[in-house]
Amino acid sequence: MPFLEIDHLVKEFTRKERVIRAIDGIDLMVKEGEFVSIVGPSGCGKTTLLHMLAGFVPVDQGALRLDGKPILGPGPDRGVIFQEYALFPWRTAHGNVMWPLEIKGVPKAEREATADRYLDLVHLEGFRDHYPAELSGGMKQRVALARILVLDPRILLMDEPFGALDSQTRELMQEELLEIWGKTGKTVIFITHDIDEAIYLSDRVVVMTARPGKVKEDFRVDLPRPRRLDIKKTPEYAAYRNKVWDLLHVEVIAARAQTPDGRA
Repeated sequence: MPFLEIDHLVKEFTRKERVIRAIDGIDLMVKEGEFVSIVGPSGCGKTTLLHMLAGFVPVDQGALRLDGKPILGPGPDRGVIFQEYALFPWRTAHGNVMWPLEIKGVPKAEREATADRYLDLVHLEGFRDHYPAELSGGMKQRVALARILVLDPRILLMDEPFGALDSQTRELMQEELLEIWGKTGKTVIFITHDIDEAIYLSDRVVVMTARPGKVKEDFRVDLPRPRRLDIKKTPEYAAYRNKVWDLLHVEVIAARAQTPDGRA
């Protein structure tokens, strides 16, 4: 049985009495521990799909199942990480990571030790007492990741988590994420516009069509692990990149045609 099942998923929205189909019959199966990236043109329904997996948006048709159980709303088995860090500015890094454990009523000594452990995991042990305003963008995102991991979710749902970072920091964060993924073994669904990011990180890349979003292609990335950034210099990596770009190019043009100003 697959760990995550997306079974003929359909989602529609009503805008000014007009029904817009955002997602049109997506079928996907993900194994436990897999790292799967989803790419597609703007407006293809990537974020909508992730919000449905998180339980924030209801299903219109089809079904979502995690470990055989239907996804009917938000739950602690799914950790969601957005591009915005959403840290409490009045709490230190340690305090931010402890916050979910406080909500759960975990005893103080245990939550302090757990928060320390996860700050160590994201290499922020030296910034325990720093406030968000004193941290770089990459550090803030690592705090946000640690805050999710303390709850030990079964799956991480990541929506453009590095989109606001500069290119150098983004690549460093990609390496950090692969290291953390290797240590925790979490299943990851990763939404991105960045072709290089999708290939570098993933076991599989799912390419979506322009709206209404469907799966255009779902393929494995057979590059050796553990991966380092210099793998991007290899011809094998370049072949995957060209493949994704060729698949996306037609869909980006189609997405542009759907917008009044011609921009995707």
